[in-house]
Amino acid sequence: METIAPDYERTVLGTIEIAPEVIEVIAGLATVEVEGVAGMSGGISSGIGELLGRKNLSKGVKVEVGQREAAVDVSIIVQYGRRIPEISAEIQRNVKRSIEMMTGLNVVEVNVHVHDVHFKTAERPDEEETNIRVR
Repeated sequence: METIAPDYERTVLGTIEIAPEVIEVIAGLATVEVEGVAGMSGGISSGIGELLGRKNLSKGVKVEVGQREAAVDVSIIVQYGRRIPEISAEIQRNVKRSIEMMTGLNVVEVNVHVHDVHFKTAERPDEEETNIRVR
């Protein structure tokens, strides 16, 4: 039995297939664009990858993709002092808009999981300013 790809995936030249990892990257980028997001919260494997020097653009993102729909879960770290419900709603709008615009899939849900709050640390002056030259 042969599965027929939906119309938007089948063209005269062949079929178009979008890997779930591509949707994860789109969702991750759309999430970090939102003001108030300090970062993404991934598991232990993404932390090890970062230590090895790999940039993981899908860190903290999980997607379920069907023929025409997608569901997204994003795990974030928010900046201290920001309103979490407002940031979460903006993430939901931005992720949905980005995925639908770029892939044509209908995003049925975007779940936002807040895992941590990031506190600003005191900024240190530049090393150049603190170096005292003795003549």
